[in-house]
Amino acid sequence: MHRRDLLKAGAMTAIAAAMRPLSAFAASAPVSAPPFFSTQDVRWQRAYDRALSILAGNVQLLPRFPKPVLIEGANYAGIWQECGPHESLVYRYFRPDVAYNSHMIFFALQRPDGQIPANDKRSETGFGQIQMVVPIAATAWELARETGDSELLDTAYRACSRWDAWLMRYRNTLGTGLIEGFCTYDTGMDNSPRWAGMPRQCPDRDARRCPPDHSLPRLCPDLSATVYGARVALSKIAAALGKESESAQWWERAESIRNLILKKLYCSEDAAFYDLDAQNKFVRVRSDILTRICGEHVVDANTFADMWERQLGSAQAFWALFPFPSVALDDPTFIRPIPPNSWGGASQALTALRAGRWLDHYGHSAEFAHMMQQWCEALQHDMTFRQQLDPLTGEFTQGGQPDYSPAALVMYDYTWRLAGVREEGSELHWNVRPGYAASSSAIFRVSTAGGRQAEMHYTANGAELTIGNRQLGRVEGTCRLVTDENGKPLYAQSIDLNNQPVELKLVGVQPKSFVLQPDARELLS
Repeated sequence: MHRRDLLKAGAMTAIAAAMRPLSAFAASAPVSAPPFFSTQDVRWQRAYDRALSILAGNVQLLPRFPKPVLIEGANYAGIWQECGPHESLVYRYFRPDVAYNSHMIFFALQRPDGQIPANDKRSETGFGQIQMVVPIAATAWELARETGDSELLDTAYRACSRWDAWLMRYRNTLGTGLIEGFCTYDTGMDNSPRWAGMPRQCPDRDARRCPPDHSLPRLCPDLSATVYGARVALSKIAAALGKESESAQWWERAESIRNLILKKLYCSEDAAFYDLDAQNKFVRVRSDILTRICGEHVVDANTFADMWERQLGSAQAFWALFPFPSVALDDPTFIRPIPPNSWGGASQALTALRAGRWLDHYGHSAEFAHMMQQWCEALQHDMTFRQQLDPLTGEFTQGGQPDYSPAALVMYDYTWRLAGVREEGSELHWNVRPGYAASSSAIFRVSTAGGRQAEMHYTANGAELTIGNRQLGRVEGTCRLVTDENGKPLYAQSIDLNNQPVELKLVGVQPKSFVLQPDARELLS
């Protein structure tokens, strides 16, 4: 199947999911056991267990909210809007209560005028920048959809609608319809050449105030993409709440800002997105803006293909040995030697964690698997779980503190994406990868939203699959078998950069053998 067709199919699935009636959210999902992973690969098991220990230790109480949340850890004693809700969503199988709390803390601290805080730290609640990347509306929607939480659904809709209105009032001062950046911290890109010479925070720690500089405000592609993603989520939430007219309005508003991003902030000459400053000039630093745009699925298949060939998939630019650098390798502004907390070139754990939001979507599952293997190798070699690494050597930057939640989540999340079973909406993804994490006799077990256990038991050449007490059969070779929630096979997806021979021996289905080329898909129904 062509990648463009895959993207269209994905969009239709998302729209269908949005139409679930509110009755589907009437009761929370059943309480279930946390995911279980066991392997004879001692090195992998040690790193995996260490990651879970770090995350458990980073579940903490903050002064202005009564329930535990997942903090950033390491140097960061607090939770940030740009990443905390998304991190808690990834962690939800272990602590669904923490995932819920890590959203509700932002809604509880929202100001009467609609501003959602940039962060909540032990020292203060921050309102001096907007600092958003992954839309909290999107992660709230995904969490509510999977847990059946109608309260979260309703709260998120009201809070995020008010947040959108605040952004259009205070961060659309030029009337373009795009979101404006006033300072470095707005995008969370500390020490990035993208923001060279600009203030870190807004005057008087007030995100409504633009610092006095001739290049400000800037029209920011990634901030605008966050609003696009939030509006798509609000459209889905409105549909689930039975607000059909509001759902259509949010969808129209999402498409409006998406078109503006593509029209005003994309440079086809470079296949890159840039900030547009107040002098109507591009800030030509090729940065992590690109992955953030893809994370919200702003670009279509053709535009993405150009970006991948010339930027994201280029070994000279972003496809480093350890993807993705925060500034392109061949950009003259790349900062070396790499300092701590630098979005000037280092590959960030946050960017790695967010890759699951777009690489599969755009049909690069094989490349994503390679990236995951590289990151897991670096994490196992180092074991300190720090914020960032050198994209060419995989060495983690010293100087910052260890036990950083995003790095621990990368180890956990990538383990299951590489070789485990995952629930994706109404589908089950069985990632069969003999070796690596999945040494002979490895076991992956997770409870689905429907309360059944999905299990993978590895042997030397493949894995036996079960759901509930029912055998699905055996997969030999390396591939992702995608089934519906009941185990009906739908397709097999390549998850390796080399051609892979695959043999399916599934119950009630005639055995099938085929070879999967990189990023190819074999339909099974």
